[in-house]
Amino acid sequence: MSDSTPGGQIAAPPGGRLLAVAKRGAEHLLWGRVALQRRLEARTQGARPAPASVAPTGVLTDAATWRRATDEAKRLRLPLHRDLPKNWDALGAVAAVLDLVDDGSRSARVMDAGSARYSPVLPWLRLYGFGAAAGSLIGINLEFGSQVTRDGVVFRYGDVTDTGLPTGHLDAITCMSVIEHGVPLEGFVAESARLLRPGGVLVVSTDYDQDPPDTTGKVIYGSQVHIFSPDEIRDLVAMADRHGLELVGTIDDATLAHSERPVHWSRVDLDYTFILLTFRKR
Repeated sequence: MSDSTPGGQIAAPPGGRLLAVAKRGAEHLLWGRVALQRRLEARTQGARPAPASVAPTGVLTDAATWRRATDEAKRLRLPLHRDLPKNWDALGAVAAVLDLVDDGSRSARVMDAGSARYSPVLPWLRLYGFGAAAGSLIGINLEFGSQVTRDGVVFRYGDVTDTGLPTGHLDAITCMSVIEHGVPLEGFVAESARLLRPGGVLVVSTDYDQDPPDTTGKVIYGSQVHIFSPDEIRDLVAMADRHGLELVGTIDDATLAHSERPVHWSRVDLDYTFILLTFRKR
């Protein structure tokens, strides 16, 4: 069954209905595993160490880097994303939440903007003990219809530029591989800054290349494929700063360089990489 919009219209899922069915199956398997694993670990495992291999801000420079992140996620008993390079930015996002906003109580309120119910950030945070309080872990997406809860995590319809949540309501926002799909950047950054309490963090990943390939005529999810350039990343960092979001780390020519294009998107036949940016609310 497909999701419906609040007005009752059925929205065609990105990638077609067969892909939507596969994603729904992956979603149920993932959250079933998370619930079972949490119960087992409560009895048999000690505290899970925080991820350490991915910096809060940086570029995925080569395939060896995402392989190290994937191996670390395995050691940490975290269910992997099937698209293995995406474990790199997910691990960095979870590490940033643990390191920059968690006080040890696992009570931080976190929103995954443009979320997918099968993507790893919210399940991983749940396995780290976040989400005990109702509504403290949420995922929003314009594709979602009726609100769905998975192991205490709420997924609901929502616009990343106009969420309707109270000002200062969140400790952290993650946004993984979303902004390249036609998201109005000014509106997204402004809304994120409004939602975060002082000291809260915004963690964003997106498609990136130091010399982006031509994407003319390549359309996915209703918009042309976009791969951010170094100048566009610098502009995004400057925009965030104007809204009171300070970059954690450094973006310079050296950090924006990469020796390989370790990400391949077969549906559009493009090679590129990812960039991870973490901001803190002043």
